[in-house]
Amino acid sequence: MTVLVIGGSGFLGTELLRQARSVGRSTAATFNSRPGNTANTSWHHLDLQDHRRIDEVLDVVQPSVVINSSSGNSNWAVTADGPGRIAQCAARRGIHLVHVSSDAVFSGSRGSGYDEMALPDPVTPYGAAKGAAETAVRLLHPAAAIVRTSLIIGDGGSGHERVVHELADGTRSGALFTDDVRCPVHVADLAAALLELATSRVAGIAHVAGSEALTRYELGLLIARRDGLDPSLLPAGRRADTRLPGALDVRLDCRATQQRLSTRFRGARAFLRQG
Repeated sequence: MTVLVIGGSGFLGTELLRQARSVGRSTAATFNSRPGNTANTSWHHLDLQDHRRIDEVLDVVQPSVVINSSSGNSNWAVTADGPGRIAQCAARRGIHLVHVSSDAVFSGSRGSGYDEMALPDPVTPYGAAKGAAETAVRLLHPAAAIVRTSLIIGDGGSGHERVVHELADGTRSGALFTDDVRCPVHVADLAAALLELATSRVAGIAHVAGSEALTRYELGLLIARRDGLDPSLLPAGRRADTRLPGALDVRLDCRATQQRLSTRFRGARAFLRQG
């Protein structure tokens, strides 16, 4: 089984390749700016705005499954249109596709958890692009799996963890919001779930996020304590008091997906435990 990871040099992509290699999978990956350093992986330059290049990479690699872990932020051509191109090319060749989406497709106005049946209602350009990508993938590759996830945390290497350190040492301005609720997930748990979905060839929407809902401020405190930082140095604020766009309370209900996977979705207090 050959696994092709789109966006393999990113934070999630690197962990996907590591885990796939650890169980004996053949791996290939794409990059936009520079290749990653995962050993025994073939690297291929790919700009998701180049439809022909996607075809070329698939023809060279001939993967059994494609996992799209790329992120183009709010760049519509990459984040919205790119996944549709991947889906079309993969479906034409009968290749299973696992597409990584985001809880940003939801507004947070529901007042309760969002399960797999919830319809996207984004309030940011990034969320709109991710929602459009979901629609394109479902239309062009009905057998694909679309996996919505939340804030991805690691053992020090994620963007969210860097923000906490920069806020604590005063090299970054801003605040961690006390009214912005998410379900943080560990990158190892997310990667394991994605590979499990890839192997089982599950189709449709899946939710993979941590089992515990936290505010961004609460998450920051946990990261600070784990890393030996002074939690009192972290500035707190409320998104509702700013003009920054974004959902306030997005809790992904992952129970249906959790029941069909052996990978456990740990809560942040479990994977950020001190010591």
